Amino acid sequence: MEDQTQHEQAPPEVQKRIQDSFDRQGLMAHLGARITHIGPGRVHIVLPSRSEVTQQHGYFHAGATSAIADTAGGYAAYTLFPEDTEVLTVEYKINLLAPAIGAHIEAVGTVLKAGRTLTVCQLDVFGVTDDGDRKLVANGQQTLIRVKRPEQ
Repeated sequence: MEDQTQHEQAPPEVQKRIQDSFDRQGLMAHLGARITHIGPGRVHIVLPSRSEVTQQHGYFHAGATSAIADTAGGYAAYTLFPEDTEVLTVEYKINLLAPAIGAHIEAVGTVLKAGRTLTVCQLDVFGVTDDGDRKLVANGQQTLIRVKRPEQ
């Protein structure tokens, strides 16, 4: 059954903070990834298929898959953090369950447990075809740390 909170939107000021931070990520811009959903404790990132993000067999590269999964989880946690803080990944583990193929892949980061210092997220990545068929291609877990925003 689909999670009812999946489509809940974060408040506009949180969405702006997340999108502004995401827009400063050089790697996400380089890969061509974009955020498609920002909800409380849940973020979706889509990466369109193109040769620059594939490996030698034509599948999405594990590095690209892992990068958008890590980023989706980080921003999912960040939606729950106070405005004067930042998020950093402490560790993550990802299992590649099937070759990542499709028109795009979609990473979904979901907060499992939000803490004062450490937050744990679930990471799911789906291969999505042009007609909308979705297949789970990777799954993982991540630990993030909340830190004070450095003085500018």
